[in-house]
Amino acid sequence: MLSAAEAALEQGATDDAERQRIRDQLYRPPAGETAARAGPGQGMTRTAAQALMARLAAEDGQFAAGR
Repeated sequence: MLSAAEAALEQGATDDAERQRIRDQLYRPPAGETAARAGPGQGMTRTAAQALMARLAAEDGQFAAGR
């Protein structure tokens, strides 16, 4: 979904510098977050990841059962 927003915003850009400013703004970490904290793999604890995987497995089982 973010890629679609990026593409839509880039269509209105007039040059490469403006496109880069748009990308920088879209991918900037939220206010109060540091760049290191917002990087890939930094936002979820192991316990939270395991809980998410268990929930997705349960949903997948329900989907496969036709519910």
